[in-house]
Amino acid sequence: MIAILDRRVLTEDEAAITSAELRANGSRIVFTNGCFDIIHPGHVHIVRKARALGDVLFLGVNTDDSISRLKGPNRPFITLEARVQLLLELRSVSFVVPFDEDTPLKLIKKIVPDVIVKGGDYTPDSVVGADFVKSHGGRVEIIPLMKGFSSTAIITALNHQNER
Repeated sequence: MIAILDRRVLTEDEAAITSAELRANGSRIVFTNGCFDIIHPGHVHIVRKARALGDVLFLGVNTDDSISRLKGPNRPFITLEARVQLLLELRSVSFVVPFDEDTPLKLIKKIVPDVIVKGGDYTPDSVVGADFVKSHGGRVEIIPLMKGFSSTAIITALNHQNER
């Protein structure tokens, strides 16, 4: 699937095994996800805050096909392999797990995180997997967005530049 040889890039099944082993050793598991199509400081902010909520951070990343279904045929701008390489450089990221579904629910059910994290454009009730995580004694955390940074704003600005 990905040509990156890094033991921190896991399949969904590997993520399930790894999270179970870590939990058995007392680690607090945190999960967040996204497309990360245009990685910006807002993403880094949320990832850093998410990691601070536990011992290990699993980062779910939509595949290229998943992003195309969600955001349209002209997306993603950056391939999965390139996005994974960038995300692995963030010291807050413990593991990166690509997923092909439109939502990360299947992956969340495999990892069974103690904490699920999303940005401030979500509410606790709108987070995919929130009910599942809460049913296992976990919690949902919403991290306020960093002002001035969003993929949509960057794309809009680039489109305006191209119109000039």
